[in-house]
Amino acid sequence: MKYNPDQHHRRSIRLKDYDYTQPGFYFITICTWQRQTLLGEIIDSQMQLSDSGKFVYLHWQNLLHYHPNLKLDEFVIMPNHIHGILILTADTTSQKHHGLPEIIRGFKTFSARRINKNRRQRGVPVWQRGYYEHIIRNEQSLTAIRKYIVNNPIAWEEDELHPSGSQEWDGTIKKLALHTNRR
Repeated sequence: MKYNPDQHHRRSIRLKDYDYTQPGFYFITICTWQRQTLLGEIIDSQMQLSDSGKFVYLHWQNLLHYHPNLKLDEFVIMPNHIHGILILTADTTSQKHHGLPEIIRGFKTFSARRINKNRRQRGVPVWQRGYYEHIIRNEQSLTAIRKYIVNNPIAWEEDELHPSGSQEWDGTIKKLALHTNRR
């Protein structure tokens, strides 16, 4: 199908006039392509990482090597998605200040390349287009989101992203009464 700007248009769901390079806490959810359970499986409420899941873990940890203005907080890999809290700091020792979109884009690109190399495939999608983000604005919200991340494997059967659930997830995390924005 040929591109028609009257039919095919993307609207930004970013928070209008918000600077995603500014210091703050950000709750991120990234889903695998077509919600494939590529990253491992939950056994006895514990996540067992596949090779792909192990690569995702390594690339998440490696973000610190490339982004001096970044700190990592709680993080979990689930069979078909990841949740994490990224903290952008006001680092003044470096001239590199990547914003949230650049950090996530790099993570997805390099982790997908490594996963596809391991699968001996090229150009096969690993991640869905975009990601979900929520700006964490207070300590109460931070505490609730941290708890949600830590307990996510235990509650896998009821998770909004469980394969038995709807394939049309809107970014709402019902347990937290939280709606994340899709980018």
